[in-house]
Amino acid sequence: MRPTKSRSWFTQFAKASSRWAGRSAAFCAAVGLILVWAISGPLFGFSDTWQLVINTTTTVITFLMVFLIQSTQNRDAEATQVKLDELIRSIEGAHLALLDLEELEEAELDDVRARYQALAERARIDLRRGKRDTHAPDIEARRPAVREDGFSTEVKK
Repeated sequence: MRPTKSRSWFTQFAKASSRWAGRSAAFCAAVGLILVWAISGPLFGFSDTWQLVINTTTTVITFLMVFLIQSTQNRDAEATQVKLDELIRSIEGAHLALLDLEELEEAELDDVRARYQALAERARIDLRRGKRDTHAPDIEARRPAVREDGFSTEVKK
C-alpha cells in the first residue's frame, strides 16, 4: 500500500492555507493590516465605516480560517491514529482491541482508560519499592467489575 498525495483542490488549499497561517509572515501581515487600518483612522475621521471595515475583514478571515484549520487538523489527527494503529498491530503481544480506540463510546473508552491508569499506579508503586516497571502485564488483570448502569463497582481510594 503506497500512500499518494491528495489531488483534491480543497485539501491542497486547506493544507497550504494552514501552513501559511502558522508562519511568522502571516502574523506580520496581520499586524501590518491593523497598523494600516489604525493609521488611516484620522483620514476617515474614525467613522463607523472605518470601524466596520476592520470588523468585517477580521470576522470573515477568522470564519474561513476556522474551517480550513479544522479540516487540516482532522486530517492530521486521522493520519496519526492510523500510524498508531499500525504500530500497535505490528507489535507482538500488543492488545489489538486498542486499534481504532477513538471510535469507542465514552463509557467504553473510560473503562479502557481506567485499566491503564490502574496499571500505571501499580507500576509507580513497584518503582517506589525498588522494582522494575518494564514488564508488560495484561490489562485484563484486576479489571474493575462494571454494573449494568455502566459504573464500576470498585471503590476508588
